[in-house]
Amino acid sequence: MKPPARTRTPDRGAAPRWRWLLACMVVLLLAGCGEPTVVREPDVTVSGEPSSTPVAGAPAPDGAVRIAVVTHGPASSKFWAIIRNGVDAAARRLDVLVDYQSPDEYSLDRMVQLIDEAVATRPDGLVVSIPEAGLRPAIERAVDAGIPVVSINSGSGEFRSFGVLAHVGQEELRAGREAGRRLARAGVERALCVNQQVGNTGLDQRCAGMIEALEQAGGSARVLAIMDDAPGTPARIAAAVRADRADGVLATNSLGGLAAADALAGQDVKIGTFDLGPDVLKAVQAGRIGFAVDQQPYLQGYLPIEMLALRARYGIFPSQGDVVATGPNFVTRGDAARALELSERSIR
Repeated sequence: MKPPARTRTPDRGAAPRWRWLLACMVVLLLAGCGEPTVVREPDVTVSGEPSSTPVAGAPAPDGAVRIAVVTHGPASSKFWAIIRNGVDAAARRLDVLVDYQSPDEYSLDRMVQLIDEAVATRPDGLVVSIPEAGLRPAIERAVDAGIPVVSINSGSGEFRSFGVLAHVGQEELRAGREAGRRLARAGVERALCVNQQVGNTGLDQRCAGMIEALEQAGGSARVLAIMDDAPGTPARIAAAVRADRADGVLATNSLGGLAAADALAGQDVKIGTFDLGPDVLKAVQAGRIGFAVDQQPYLQGYLPIEMLALRARYGIFPSQGDVVATGPNFVTRGDAARALELSERSIR
């Protein structure tokens, strides 16, 4: 009989030997390239949205940088909304927690209270505007507590004596001079400086610079105090222009500039204004306002957050003791269209 056919048994060691050879090759390759290193990327926490007021002494989550901002202008105003937009953009991009506070309407006492409340939370930095010298004690309390302070908008002439590290904004006296020189070059000999908040150091400096420039050119000027949102303001401006036989007006804010444009429509009076806004820029386009002074408030919001975040994280700080000038820039009929596009996006 034929012996039974033998069935071939699979070689059970073949697969293990193949896997073992492959593992050896991988080990040899790794040995030639150096030891493998396992790297775990750090977790990224994106914050940046304005926070509610932190609890005094509470640590920031995950060691995040916390910056407090206190301004004298309400965030609801069109101008201060641009500053707030710059603050928020910097907070998002730099992963910073920001607590932004401002009075509902201008109040020095309320600003002092807000600054003291911010200091009690022990932030990594404080941003303040300085509309009046009366804020000095509150700001000095922050400095004495070891909190680095940067001022914005108002206070370019006073910040150093308060212990503030730097000021981000427009040098107001210089801005007033340059605006006055523009009026003088346009033929203005007698002018009014329309000021909606006499006593605000920045606005007073704008008028002082304008008056100085007009007098240097052989002209004259004076301050007219107004309430920029009062219904009777345009008539008040028109009456003052007639009484002074003025041929030029400089307004210290956009509402005053628009009031002057309404009051003096059709008259041969040169008008300039500080600050932009869609309505102002449309008036510049139409020739109703000759120029608008742009102090670039978006930068006034953005830059101090960046400066204080760099200081908190790396111990570096630019322009200590200096003014980081954001203006004056002048917008005229030729470039009003571009500025208008950005103004409608709350950037200019």
